[in-house]
Amino acid sequence: MDIAIAGVPAWVYTGGRPFDAALPCLVFIHGGANDHSVWALQSRYFAHHGFGVLAPDLPGHGRTPGPALTTIEQAAEWIAALLDAAGVRAAALAGHSMGSLIALEAAVRLGTRATGLALIGSSFPMSVSPELLGAARDDEPRARRMINAWAHAGYAQYPGNPGPGSWVRGANLRLLERQPAGTLYADFNACNAYAAGLHSAAAVRCPTLFVLSSGDAMTPLRGARAFAQAFAGARVVEISGSGHALMAEAPDDVLDALRKHLGA
Repeated sequence: MDIAIAGVPAWVYTGGRPFDAALPCLVFIHGGANDHSVWALQSRYFAHHGFGVLAPDLPGHGRTPGPALTTIEQAAEWIAALLDAAGVRAAALAGHSMGSLIALEAAVRLGTRATGLALIGSSFPMSVSPELLGAARDDEPRARRMINAWAHAGYAQYPGNPGPGSWVRGANLRLLERQPAGTLYADFNACNAYAAGLHSAAAVRCPTLFVLSSGDAMTPLRGARAFAQAFAGARVVEISGSGHALMAEAPDDVLDALRKHLGA
């Protein structure tokens, strides 16, 4: 469905069911140069099990017109505006990679309106190597190839991958290619420049979940574990074998972790 934010229509996926603001709300926030489709399994499950689901395409991504927002804080303000426009009083927030930083900042801004927080494939600082950041600015095809190689564990290419019927690497490459020119750099530069992680972590008051992977080369486990310690009482779930693209490589594990965290 389309929701107007500051007069600009935003595309928001609702998990295959009409959105009902009276239900407990769960917002899914995608990562850099992605869109709502990365949450296909998780968003549909919650929408069919008693939740009102909002999985937006951020500005400049998917079906939401751009340009892309240039800071994590701007994107968090946009998420808060989305909830207001949708008539949502309180919501849980789940974010992957860049989306995890946006979810964190949105939770701080929402205060008691944030009922839960799930950070998937997250770390702080979320530094981007100069080589990748330069490629994102100057040579997007090369940057996309680098991301596709680093975002997946080696087993993602095999037929036994837990995402049945999907070509994980090919699907991710096509998703990256569909985003408008400049979006990739804007997203990665926003992650690289984000500096408020520890301060914001200390301000979070809602139950927090980290879903991490032992094979994540983009937000490595060591830094992710350290970030989780900055949150009061954060619960950490570690998935063996997956890379950074957790929703594609370990879809059921991510869903199970979210279900337990949110009582679904």
